Amino acid sequence: MNIEVTAAPPTEVEADVLALVAGSLQVRRLDPLFEGRLVPSAADADPIAVVHVGRELRARRIALVATDEVDPEDLRTAAARVVRANRGAGTIAWAVDDTLPMAGYRQVQAVVEGAIFGSYDAGRWKSAPPASGPERFVVCGADDEKELRDVAKRAEVVARWTNVARELVDGPPNVVTPAALAERADTIPGLQAEVLDPVAAGLPALAAVGGSSAQAPRLLVVRHEPEGATVPPRLALVGKAVTFDAGGYFLKPQSDIVRQKGDMAGGAAVLATLGAIAELGLPVAVVGVVAACENMIGADAIRPSDVITTAAGITVEVTNPDAEGRLILADALWYARHQGATHVIDLATLTGAMRAGMGDLFGGVFGNDDNWRDAIVDAGTAVGDYAWPWPMHRRYQRLIESRVADVRNTSGRPYGYPITAATFLERFAGAAPWAHIDMLGPALLDDDRGDAFGAGATGYGVRLLVEVASRLADAVRRGARTPEDSLEAFRRQQSEDDD
Repeated sequence: MNIEVTAAPPTEVEADVLALVAGSLQVRRLDPLFEGRLVPSAADADPIAVVHVGRELRARRIALVATDEVDPEDLRTAAARVVRANRGAGTIAWAVDDTLPMAGYRQVQAVVEGAIFGSYDAGRWKSAPPASGPERFVVCGADDEKELRDVAKRAEVVARWTNVARELVDGPPNVVTPAALAERADTIPGLQAEVLDPVAAGLPALAAVGGSSAQAPRLLVVRHEPEGATVPPRLALVGKAVTFDAGGYFLKPQSDIVRQKGDMAGGAAVLATLGAIAELGLPVAVVGVVAACENMIGADAIRPSDVITTAAGITVEVTNPDAEGRLILADALWYARHQGATHVIDLATLTGAMRAGMGDLFGGVFGNDDNWRDAIVDAGTAVGDYAWPWPMHRRYQRLIESRVADVRNTSGRPYGYPITAATFLERFAGAAPWAHIDMLGPALLDDDRGDAFGAGATGYGVRLLVEVASRLADAVRRGARTPEDSLEAFRRQQSEDDD
């Protein structure tokens, strides 16, 4: 889909469909041209009403889109609905409305993202290919045309890579295997990619979990090394990519196992984020570390009460083979620490309890540094990947104490599952600012929650991580040279955004 921005008014734009917010002043402005037909049609929009155009405009028809409120999330949803309802259209135009209580750049960012999200179709494995989205999406009535073109371009890049993550998560597990993820990582433009065998690389926990499958486990390492990025900050993004999780010898029930192709959503988000960062050319060094494997039942599967050694040398008593994500993340975090990272984020569909407690909208964020944790929450809120801060306390550490090893991978108590998992990961995260995002709820939706995505994969985390990397890049421009400097720059930017 080609994205265009023009200062031309909506009356002058050639398009198959001109989209207007149903309750906006734009509708009332154009209503006289339609002899009073637009306003009553807008009142009937549920969520879209279509008005055919004669000679009143250069567009062929108008789509009047209802919104509950008028904020970026509503505009994203509205634009996605228009695109989904008009697959196969040559051109869809969207009119910026200077009377909405939202800056023009925010409108442009929201509707471009929504248009790209709405063009996504998970049905690529159908025998008949799905209908494509429109060839062109034109944002018209833009006062500052040049500036808004830059905004639209960035929004298009981030949304398009978000769709890449959605495609990977929606993909069937016999297609999206650890090997296939490795191949995909190797084709991302502008990045240095490396695929490691866990045994040869000294990653015994990843090797142990992945040893249960005929699909060999792999550690994917992708690097964005822009010219001149030789000083901190250096961001490490760590992703869990269990391409199918049967639960091992703690076999998942049917109601849960059918969703387990999505257990690689964290890794998919990391790969897609690196793709977006490279295309945007952000001047900050980023390394992505993705632990990819399957967790199956087999002769080489880990058993309850096994003790395995991690890359960090810490031994783990396996009390639950279905708590495998934290095991492979332990090795991935250890590896990321040794890449010179000054800031670390891991992203994982880690605990069902997070989805039970937070639903399908928010991810939970934990961290060893409250400022870093809160900066990530703020970045997610700013772009629509909603996150919420969760607590950590040293007293939780007693829950993972083991009699036979250094730690155990679950507590055995019927409470605090997400916090226990984060406490386990903290042992491997190092002293640098680290945050863990448990995003099981919003990664793969069972139902359409009424926003831009519909049911299925959302690409959760891509927008959040790109925003974090962008803010770190801004911190570099402001002269940050240490983790503390970077966090202070984050806080200043948050304060400016709030103003």
